[in-house]
Amino acid sequence: MSVNSYLTQTAGQAIIRESEKESIQRSISTMQARLNNYFPNELSRHLLFGSYTRGTILPRTMDSNSDIDYMVVFSDGAYKPQTYLDKLRRFVNYYYSSSEISQSHPTIVLSLNHIKFELVPATRSFFGGVQIPAKSSDYNDWISTDPNDFNQTLTSANQTYQNMIKPMIRLLKYWNAANNRPFESFELEKMLAERSYFSVGGLLGSGQLKDYFLDALGGLQVDFFAPQYKKDAVNRAHQLVQETKLYLSLGYEDTAQQKVQRLIPPVGLLSGLGVV
Repeated sequence: MSVNSYLTQTAGQAIIRESEKESIQRSISTMQARLNNYFPNELSRHLLFGSYTRGTILPRTMDSNSDIDYMVVFSDGAYKPQTYLDKLRRFVNYYYSSSEISQSHPTIVLSLNHIKFELVPATRSFFGGVQIPAKSSDYNDWISTDPNDFNQTLTSANQTYQNMIKPMIRLLKYWNAANNRPFESFELEKMLAERSYFSVGGLLGSGQLKDYFLDALGGLQVDFFAPQYKKDAVNRAHQLVQETKLYLSLGYEDTAQQKVQRLIPPVGLLSGLGVV
């Protein structure tokens, strides 16, 4: 098997299967009905956003932290974020008392057997949009946002580069999960979608998936003040990318694939070892 075939196969495994999608969709539908029932006159709307809507969410066999982002927009915006987080906690306690429930600013995390929900409280902004808890205020105040504005950025990048960006992102998210998550998931997606791949694909976007993967992983950078484990993960990745490119240039495809498998091991092996 070539390096490109291995990466293409792994990227294919990084897509949630239809049976799993059906189970997730049932949980989403149940969540929607229960929200409407519990908050009959308190909600402006509620909606999915995040990697599930972009098609870049990983199966839990590849990332145990995979979750569904769900925004709950309250009509009354008179209170601070914690008031609405408390409301959401009471909601999940009422309907999902036997499940694992926690608060992880700025969300309420609900862990079901097959998927994890992150419920994000929001209120309507003055100009008709939505606002969510602001990180800059330690989540004690609000900031305006468009929950799905990044979707179009990713779609455009994917179309520009011959539909290579989404599978490449799934591969790097898999690498990220297998290496103690040196990057936040959304941060990683945003960096990868907004960078240029002109040197890979050129005007015709003729690069293979392996070219995009090696280029993106080799280009990752962390801040000087980042924790050492993040620096170690990125430095190790850079070294393996360089070695992979060298062996590919020499025609040693099997050796190059072995190097790539040290970056992202076969899915069954990784989950079997309990790494993800």
